[in-house]
Amino acid sequence: MTIDQTFVDFFSQRKHIPTTGSSLIPRPGDPVLFTTSGMHPLTPYLEGDPHPLGRRLVGVQRCLRTTDLDEVGDPTHLTVFEMLGSWSLGDYGSEQTLRWGYELLTEHFGIEPGKLSVTVFGGDDQVPLDQESLRTWQSIGLPIELTTGDNWWSNGPTGPCGPDSEIFVWTGDGEPEGTPTTDDRWVEVWNHVMMRYRRHEDGSLEPLQQRNIDTGLGLERLAMLLEGKKSVYETELFEPWTRIVPELWKLDEQDERIVIDHLRSSMVIVGDGVHPSNTGRGYVLRRLIRRVLTLLWRSDDTRTLSDLPMELFEHTSRHFHQGEVLSLVRRILIDEEIRFSNLLDRGRVILSHERFHKTLDESDFEYLHETHGLPRDLVQSLVG
Repeated sequence: MTIDQTFVDFFSQRKHIPTTGSSLIPRPGDPVLFTTSGMHPLTPYLEGDPHPLGRRLVGVQRCLRTTDLDEVGDPTHLTVFEMLGSWSLGDYGSEQTLRWGYELLTEHFGIEPGKLSVTVFGGDDQVPLDQESLRTWQSIGLPIELTTGDNWWSNGPTGPCGPDSEIFVWTGDGEPEGTPTTDDRWVEVWNHVMMRYRRHEDGSLEPLQQRNIDTGLGLERLAMLLEGKKSVYETELFEPWTRIVPELWKLDEQDERIVIDHLRSSMVIVGDGVHPSNTGRGYVLRRLIRRVLTLLWRSDDTRTLSDLPMELFEHTSRHFHQGEVLSLVRRILIDEEIRFSNLLDRGRVILSHERFHKTLDESDFEYLHETHGLPRDLVQSLVG
């Protein structure tokens, strides 16, 4: 059984109803471009609106975060990823969610209890120590670290928020040592948020009309931990990507990861109905595709997205349960490549002007990007 199915089945057996609709596109009227977390589509219900499916929910939500773009290329960050989530809308409390979390990780996913550690909100001048979570973990017997800022969750400067308790897995060799905040071999696997407050613009907190539970764990990171891999790209979730891309193009490890992530993410974004453009969601997609092409063409300008086999499109569409016509997804990516190639041809003409027969400064890079859409990396390769 797959990881996500095991997760959904576990909570379904505990009277949680699977939610439907996992598009990256937020509900109408939502000011954000893309869904950024599992709880995002549920915000109205966390604030008190009755959910048509009830008070216990479980689901798998695909998310997109542009805030992590500069981190993509390391072992764990992705642009588009899947978040497993469980929610209590004013039903049970933190003791129940934490005990279920421990049970699922140890008894169903087979993680050794001795390789787990947790953090708990230690209190600040507005909210006291999370006594219920502390007592729960003490009764289970896991190592506990109290923190403040690291154990407070919010989806932005205002809106629903609350203390959280995070579960970490030891990934180092030998016996666990240190704590989650002192040793990065402790990797966070699951966050349980006690969503109890609404933060206002002046920083004040108001209790929500119901005390909610919002949990989330990244599917790709969980797969990495369960398979004992050093990066999410080494997991079965990224097969056939990590088999095919190295055969197509020789890249260093970081560039290869970025290319895989951005191409996979682009396919998912297009699959949710977004086309490249100069604004909004389309601009995010355009940036991803052009960053891929910049990396590919840095050392070989004959590389092309036409080289991508349909197997990658089929695998990605199947994994994310999308129904978009794959030939259309492929055509959109290739059309954007053609547009970018034409832009670069114009860029070479522009860079041949006398103004740029010197070492380029910041104003030159800004002009070339703002006026002609030429990214710094590619300009540097063109003038190099």
